[in-house]
Amino acid sequence: MQLIPRYLVSNRSTLTANEAGFVTEYRPVYNRQLQVYKGIDNVLDFKLLNADQKPIDLSAYTPKFQAFDENNSLIIEHDGIQLTSDGSTPIKGLFKVTITENDLLNVKDQFLKYSIHLKDANNDSVLTYTNSHFENNGIIKVSSAANPAPRATYNVSTFTEVTESTPYWITETLDAEPGINGNEALHTAVVYTTSYVGDVTVQATLDNQVTGGTSWADVATVTFTGNETTPTPVNYNGVFSHVRFKSTASPADKITKILVRN
Repeated sequence: MQLIPRYLVSNRSTLTANEAGFVTEYRPVYNRQLQVYKGIDNVLDFKLLNADQKPIDLSAYTPKFQAFDENNSLIIEHDGIQLTSDGSTPIKGLFKVTITENDLLNVKDQFLKYSIHLKDANNDSVLTYTNSHFENNGIIKVSSAANPAPRATYNVSTFTEVTESTPYWITETLDAEPGINGNEALHTAVVYTTSYVGDVTVQATLDNQVTGGTSWADVATVTFTGNETTPTPVNYNGVFSHVRFKSTASPADKITKILVRN
């Protein structure tokens, strides 16, 4: 039997605030790389000290947390909340910042920079530093490993007319990603229309490569009357190599787009 320990601990970092104008000692304080995960709320604890390594009374300050992407654009901003010992008594020098699930919803896996400063009653700022060189940026690694996000959504909006005795229109082909799906793979598409009258058919193939001779099979069909006021979903199952969409009437200015998720 393998015993695998797991740990439930606070993600705590130590900060130094040079509020009295003293030279801070040469030691890293919050340049330890922090790790946050997409899909959950991440609580980060911070311990705020002065140059003498004594906890700072936060009653006169509001901690401000800011995170920046690689373009130095502000993407996350929160006020810190002072921690308490019994629900009411503040703990000197300790506060937390919660990076919510929504904060990271549209953030790709990457490294972010963050800084923390203190706002006093006069709205003046006091920076916290990483070392005696007055560097104030820390590093956060954003990861989706703990709770992987949904697969990317394909956006289809271009149709090509096929001229036969009865003309029809087809989209470009999409990879159906058979490698990630089981025998009952569920696929979802949503068709955005404006006064479109006709059918939209999901077609699929098992061919590894799509050529002019590829055979396509109809998987699901949705009929539109032109009175639809909301996007129309269609679900279909199966492990396919590629899929495409076929319309029986001209989609020009009628079918805005089709979103697909495997």
